[in-house]
Amino acid sequence: MDSTRQLKVSRLVQKELGILFQRDAKNLFGSVMITVTQVRVSPDLGVAKVYLSLFAVKDKEAVLQQIKTKTIEIRKGLGEMIKKQVRVIPNLMFFLDDSLDYAEHIDELLKK
Repeated sequence: MDSTRQLKVSRLVQKELGILFQRDAKNLFGSVMITVTQVRVSPDLGVAKVYLSLFAVKDKEAVLQQIKTKTIEIRKGLGEMIKKQVRVIPNLMFFLDDSLDYAEHIDELLKK
């Protein structure tokens, strides 16, 4: 069970990363649409697991690797946005959120 503080920080990180990706994704990753679907913060608020949904891309793993290589830049941008609201900027770990792909697959199976 996440504490109230963890939930507040995870919502803050999710919101600000969404803004960051919306603003800078075209410059960094091309014409990919990146959505932050969920953020889970560790109890010490030092690590944030960020789940991303990628649209308009064929090779999602390649884009995820590009995002992982730019983690330091993304964390720096996040830090500039939330430095007045948190003591420690969490380290970011990025993962693909495949729940939409799974739901689409289930819909296709149900239509058959």
